[in-house]
Amino acid sequence: MIDIHSHILPGVDDGAQSIDDSIEMARAAVQEGIHAIVATPHHMNGSYINTKREILQRVDQLNNELQNRDIGLEVLPGQETRINGDMLEAIKMDDVLTINDTSYVFVELPFESIPRYTSQLLFDLQVAGYRPIIVHPERNQPIMDNPDLLYPFIKQGSYAQVTAASVAGKFGKKSEKVAHQLIEANLVHLIASDAHNVTSRKFHMSQAYQTISKKYGRSMSFFFKENAEYLVEDQVLAAEPPEHVKKKKFMGLF
Repeated sequence: MIDIHSHILPGVDDGAQSIDDSIEMARAAVQEGIHAIVATPHHMNGSYINTKREILQRVDQLNNELQNRDIGLEVLPGQETRINGDMLEAIKMDDVLTINDTSYVFVELPFESIPRYTSQLLFDLQVAGYRPIIVHPERNQPIMDNPDLLYPFIKQGSYAQVTAASVAGKFGKKSEKVAHQLIEANLVHLIASDAHNVTSRKFHMSQAYQTISKKYGRSMSFFFKENAEYLVEDQVLAAEPPEHVKKKKFMGLF
């Protein structure tokens, strides 16, 4: 299994704070069945500034540490960049890092809003040859209030990744409801942990895939797992035609 979104690098953001924390996370990842994990530290999110060059160096250091400890996990480079108007220029300037040096790039929306320029930026990224992935849309407040807001972005060629903890109900009923609504409308292409530690922000990947298999069938689990492999290999992600989100009850909620 490949986990494409994590905060396993030590001392760079609100994830692992030390190398010991990183090692704990690595061991927990292996127990979950993860053999490769993308380190995606925050960038342009509050005070977190993690440039491409710094991330590549830290990924090499962590991989060496894992090899020395005989931990069977490969760390791949990535970055979780908060959406901003200069994002495309930052990629061209070699400041923003794509996922494992592919054409895929993470785009993080603010939790409280969807900037007006979002659609234009996603379009510009695609014109420039990049494939944007909107991360954890189920935790964005406007999308939580109206999940169909994600539809035009996916319809226009972007992808989306939901958090395993949301699928498993660890972020509350609202995020769980929205995550499943988005999955059912073919607006989600990837599942990832967004793990920050081994206590409050765990991986929950196994539980999420079990939930997906039980609710939608094993083929849906394979769909998400294979897309994670396609992503790190820079292949085209599998995708079904997106649909508008249907308004209905979910676990007693509208």
